[in-house]
Amino acid sequence: MTDLLLDTCAVIWTGNGDPIEKEATSRIERCLQSGGKVFVSPFSAWELGALVSRARLRLPISADEWFSQFMYRSRLNLAELSSRTLVASSFLPGTPPKDPADRIVIATARENGLAVVTRDQKILNYAAEGHVQAVAC
Repeated sequence: MTDLLLDTCAVIWTGNGDPIEKEATSRIERCLQSGGKVFVSPFSAWELGALVSRARLRLPISADEWFSQFMYRSRLNLAELSSRTLVASSFLPGTPPKDPADRIVIATARENGLAVVTRDQKILNYAAEGHVQAVAC
């Protein structure tokens, strides 16, 4: 089974205990039960901070503390974010999303053979083009 990478939206929803699609929940559970790994991009911490700083997301604690607690509680893995991945995000094939954060998540998944767990329709559309694996959440 392919290891997974949670998009920032999936991090926020699962971290807040909000429901996600049953298929995504099942895929995450099967991945973990079979010895696979579920990753979170370090760039999701940046996105979380940006959302909070622009008042687009409210958290009961600082974004940094929320992200740290989420990673500790969930026991997920922090994906590597290398300069190679950042450069690759600028050269994605096909018609990738324009959002740099989406491109970095996609490049991270492609570089590491991961499927992105997301609700972002632009990432799901890009996956439908066959350039990255994705699981709708």
